[in-house]
Amino acid sequence: MTVDTKNIPAYSNPMFGFLIKKSFYDLWDNIFKVVLVNLVFLAFLTALILILPLLESVPLLALVFLGLSMLWCFVYLAAAALTLKAVSDYRSFGLADFFKSLKAAWPAGLLLGIIFFLGFHLVTLGIPFYFNLGSFTGLLLGSFLFWTLLIGILALQFYFPIRSRLDTKFAKIIKKCFLILFDNSFFCIMSGIISLVILALSLPLFLLLPGPGGILLFLDEALRIRLLKYDWLEANPGADRRKIPWDVLLVDEREKTGNRTLKSLIFPWKD
Repeated sequence: MTVDTKNIPAYSNPMFGFLIKKSFYDLWDNIFKVVLVNLVFLAFLTALILILPLLESVPLLALVFLGLSMLWCFVYLAAAALTLKAVSDYRSFGLADFFKSLKAAWPAGLLLGIIFFLGFHLVTLGIPFYFNLGSFTGLLLGSFLFWTLLIGILALQFYFPIRSRLDTKFAKIIKKCFLILFDNSFFCIMSGIISLVILALSLPLFLLLPGPGGILLFLDEALRIRLLKYDWLEANPGADRRKIPWDVLLVDEREKTGNRTLKSLIFPWKD
C-alpha cells in the first residue's frame, strides 16, 4: 500500500478512538464469556486470600504457597490471553479452545510468573531498604529500582499479546516487549493508563467486568492494531515513521467493526 504522507500531521492518530470502540464492542459481544474468564480467576484469587493467613505460623510454607499461587495465576492469564485473541480477530471461542490454549501457553505464563514473583520481592524489600538508608546512594539506587520497575511494567504489559501473536520463545518475547516500548513510548504509556482505568472501572463490580479478561482483551486489541503500522512501514520503507496514515490503515477494521446505536447494543435482534 502506497500512501502520500506529506499532508498527514505528525501526531494525527485516530487509532486510540477506534481501539476503545472496538474493544468495547468485542467485550459487549462476548460479555458472558469474559465474565466466566474473570470468575475463574477470582476463584483462584479468593482461595489465595483465604488460605494464606492460615499459613502465617509457617512463614516458609506461606512463601511457597504464595509463589505457587502466583505462578498458577500467570499460567491461567496466559491461557486466557491466547483464548481471547480469537475475539480480537472477529471470532469466538469455547471451553475446548481454552484447554488448548492452556496446553500451549503455560510455559510463557510460568516464566512471567517467576519474573513477577522476583520483582514483587525486589520492590517490597529492595526499594524501601534503599530509601530508608537516608543517603544519596540509597536514594539513587531506590530511584533506579523504581524506574526500572516502571519501564518493565510498561514493556511487559504486552507480554501475553506478543506471545499470542508474534513469538513463543521467551527471550524473543521479552526482546519484542522492549522494542515495542522504545518504538512506541506514547502508545505504551496510554495503553497502561487505559488498562488502569479498566481496572478502576472493574473494582465496583468486584473485577467481574471488565476485569482481568477485559484488560487482556484490550491489550491484545491494542497490539493487533498497532502491528498494522509495521505492515505499512514494511510496504513503504522510505516513509516517515512519524506520519502513519491511520485513517487509511483502519478502513477495513472500521468496516468489520461497524457502528452501533444504544438500541442495537441492547436489542441486537431488532436490527
